[in-house]
Amino acid sequence: MKYYPREKYLAQIRPFYDSTDLIKVITGVRRCGKSTLLHCVAEELNAKGVDNDHLVFLDLDSMPFQKIKTPDVLEKVINGKSPKEGIVYLFIDEIQNVKDFEPLINAYREEERFSIFLTGSNSYLLSGELITKLTGRYLEFEMFPLTYDEYERMKDFYGIEKETDLLLEFNHYLREGGFPRLLFMKTEEEKRTYIHSLVQEIFDKDVRYRVKIRSRETFERVRDFMIGNFGSTFSLSTLTSALNHAGIKTTRNTVRNYIDVLTDAKILYPCPRFDIKSKRALSGERKYYLSDFAFYFFVSPDAHINFGPFLENCVYFYARSYAYQVSVGKIGSLECDFIVRNLHHDYAFLQVAYTIADPKTEDREYRALENIRDSSPKYVLTTDRLLQRRNGIHHVCLMQFLVDQKQFC
Repeated sequence: MKYYPREKYLAQIRPFYDSTDLIKVITGVRRCGKSTLLHCVAEELNAKGVDNDHLVFLDLDSMPFQKIKTPDVLEKVINGKSPKEGIVYLFIDEIQNVKDFEPLINAYREEERFSIFLTGSNSYLLSGELITKLTGRYLEFEMFPLTYDEYERMKDFYGIEKETDLLLEFNHYLREGGFPRLLFMKTEEEKRTYIHSLVQEIFDKDVRYRVKIRSRETFERVRDFMIGNFGSTFSLSTLTSALNHAGIKTTRNTVRNYIDVLTDAKILYPCPRFDIKSKRALSGERKYYLSDFAFYFFVSPDAHINFGPFLENCVYFYARSYAYQVSVGKIGSLECDFIVRNLHHDYAFLQVAYTIADPKTEDREYRALENIRDSSPKYVLTTDRLLQRRNGIHHVCLMQFLVDQKQFC
């Protein structure tokens, strides 16, 4: 099967293909496409003339390599597959399956003839010994499930049928999410079975087996609240009080630790708040977004979509997939949904809404942007087909903007 090349990630990694002094670490939630990305890198290297013998690929989740659990066994396999001369391009998928792998990987890096690519499904990969031993010697590339533009382009790539109506097609994406394997499933029952199994696997392998959770009931209440209320502003104190009021005795520290577990597993992503006037980050309340909507439908008792946070979630990860830094903006009593900054330190300000057909909604969305005294681009992104013009602010159709892969700044 031909692999769909996810160019936005390949473009970030490509300049470092031959860097033997830097380990390339690709992180992201399980089954988001990291393995396929490694295969795409290997294909590009092969097309440039690198022999297959110099491309060593180990998928530690696959049957041939599942028994590799210690550095000694891993070293034996790598040495047995690596030629003695020339650059060896070493790809290891799900490296966290090998306990205490860090010294071995660092030793291969120090030989300066291995260009090393690693993937991992959680943040523990970049904790502890890897941080202390390899500071400045690795690069992290964070990967997400398919954003809407990738969802559409991947369908085109494989000739998968799409809805002709843009809004209806977008609705399919909101309900299915962006795990790539889903695109090849035909029935709703098949998709639901896969998603339920995958989400359960993520909770088991990347949460329960890796973290000591004292109270499973408390953890699941925190988990379900955070996932069910993604995109909402909240504080630790509010959530802790609500749990205690419901008879779940817990503390702020416990709640914070459980939220960290969900972020480490790449299920939740925090979005900090930023005061535009003082140009300072704000502590306390923040928002969290979901790496995929599958988690929401897993914990939610019905299939209801609250379009506000769903659309924000789409925009948040679209920006993140292009390596933008993203934060929530505060302007006095008003809030700007997102401030995005690219690698060149250019800014843009975004408001996201389902529609601004109602004049009151239109005024609310525009007013926040009109109060920002900054010449950077400003956008109102909605699902509306009829677009408004007001004070130089760009009103764009969200789905079309994403499909066209346009940049904010």
